[in-house]
Amino acid sequence: MPSHQLLSSPFLDGLDSALAAHPDVESRYLQLEVLESSALGDLDTIRTIIVTCQDTFGVHVALDDFGTGYSSLTHMRKLPANIIKIDQSFVRDMLSDPDDYAIIKGVIGLANAFNRQIIAEGVETSDHGLMLLKMGCELAQGYGISRPMPAEDLPAWLKNYRANDEWITLGNELLVLKESNLKLLQ
Repeated sequence: MPSHQLLSSPFLDGLDSALAAHPDVESRYLQLEVLESSALGDLDTIRTIIVTCQDTFGVHVALDDFGTGYSSLTHMRKLPANIIKIDQSFVRDMLSDPDDYAIIKGVIGLANAFNRQIIAEGVETSDHGLMLLKMGCELAQGYGISRPMPAEDLPAWLKNYRANDEWITLGNELLVLKESNLKLLQ
């Protein structure tokens, strides 16, 4: 969402009303996405609004299109977003462009250092997903998972969804390796 929408005076009241209108939806399952480039304004005010959304309403906040703004490190440090979303422009070419690969690797490292979840946007192929898993990014979105769909189609899609077999195999291998490493540290 653009900052002008987040900073508008009726925003928090509108969020409260929307949550009250749907009491069967737990707020912890909702995520507001703030465009990183729109957070260039008053960081302290935006930070206060994000904290209110999290603490008062229990809503998660994602910093969307991360890496496309002018002061990403400041945003990572000052804005307490739960999730950092790596912009698809970096993901799309990461398999052939060493610079995009390096940017993604760096953003994953920063997200880990700041204890934030990370989601890669624009995962189009099995190879994108495999590389991201190897880099430590376990959450993704893109056509490689599903095309956009009407909300009423989502329950049937979820019921029938089967993750990519290569991703499952690699994920299991990485989990076993991680568990082995943890045992060594104990």
